[in-house]
Amino acid sequence: MVAGTSLRLSIVVWAVTRAVLMMCVFRVWDMPGSDVSVDIEVIYQGWYGVLRTGIFPYDDVTWQYPPAAALAVLAPGLLPFLDYAPAFFALCLLADAAITGMLLYAVRDGRRGPLGVWVWVVGVPLLGPIVYARYDVMVTAVAVAALLAAARRTRLSGALTGFGALLKVWPLLLLIGTPRGPRTRSTWGAALATAGILAMFFAAAMPGALAFLTFQRDRGTEVESLGSLVFHLARHVGWHGKARLNYGSVEFLGRHVHAVSALALGLSVLAFAWLLLWRMRARHFTATTPYEAAFAAVLLFTTTSRVISPQYMIWLIGLAAVCVTMRTPRQWLPVLLVLLAAPLTQLEFPIWFAHVIASDKLGVATLTLRNGLLVAATVISCRRLWQETVTAPRTVEEEPEPPAERQSALVPG
Repeated sequence: MVAGTSLRLSIVVWAVTRAVLMMCVFRVWDMPGSDVSVDIEVIYQGWYGVLRTGIFPYDDVTWQYPPAAALAVLAPGLLPFLDYAPAFFALCLLADAAITGMLLYAVRDGRRGPLGVWVWVVGVPLLGPIVYARYDVMVTAVAVAALLAAARRTRLSGALTGFGALLKVWPLLLLIGTPRGPRTRSTWGAALATAGILAMFFAAAMPGALAFLTFQRDRGTEVESLGSLVFHLARHVGWHGKARLNYGSVEFLGRHVHAVSALALGLSVLAFAWLLLWRMRARHFTATTPYEAAFAAVLLFTTTSRVISPQYMIWLIGLAAVCVTMRTPRQWLPVLLVLLAAPLTQLEFPIWFAHVIASDKLGVATLTLRNGLLVAATVISCRRLWQETVTAPRTVEEEPEPPAERQSALVPG
């Protein structure tokens, strides 16, 4: 009864908060700071015009996305009765509603935690209207669907993961926590097949499908990343670099920037190496391991990236909601830290972005606190994942195959 009331209340809160976010992106209510919807009206709509001709915008350095991202950019064309930007916002709202609906469906029988729904319902407005001004909420919807399907429909989960990776790469990290054996072979096989087929289709059908790899390679240290704190602080002791729009985001330009960017890439390589080591050493896979591992992996690569754009937080909030829904108590503290980082992200962009670019005390303090929370969440999440699966004595059986899959394995032929 209490859970049912909580879920009904979450639907009401979702409707109210999303109405406010839509008013923000439609400029009924002007947010202080930068207008987050400008990119949709200028950059995304420009890409839309190019993609409609059957080619990728391979001469535009701001196009830094895998080929299936074209589907997200072209999707507003499915609503011809709306202009491009309103149609895009409406589709983002539908993706948000889909995530909420999937989480509500997951807790329908009372065996899973209703608090996961609240993590998503509350986390999105804490991050602000940026959620509807980038296509990341669409990618997050695919990732959430893949994780929620992982327990019983491995091929579907793998196919969704592969599709998500062709939308924005990071969903490929969802595969790291699949239990060894038939489920890994089924999930990974479906993911690789889906991603490979889609990649070949786009490469054959649309010139410039792989141009994004070059543009990603040339990116530097963005002003909101962890590495940028070096230059924010250095400005106060005589460093004379500049913060300028470069490769689609505001980056630092000047002496030693390449060295810090290389260090960030090195940290990402070390993060990948740690995940491989964890995968080889992990022995105690439980029912919650796939969700905890996915959350920890995306935290690792978000924190170590040369770029921590505000929309990256959408991924973390979505995965955090799944973790709480699936009752992963070891990840609750990292989930809380991510939720605390969300409003700070909205402060640093768009509200106080001018302060961040100027590297003044307010901007640097806000960014340092946000990035500090993400680093703490990453360290705690990874440490607890290691303790539970590698070093802890075995107190539970490894997760069994789902009943449907066990039965199908017994059917002759």
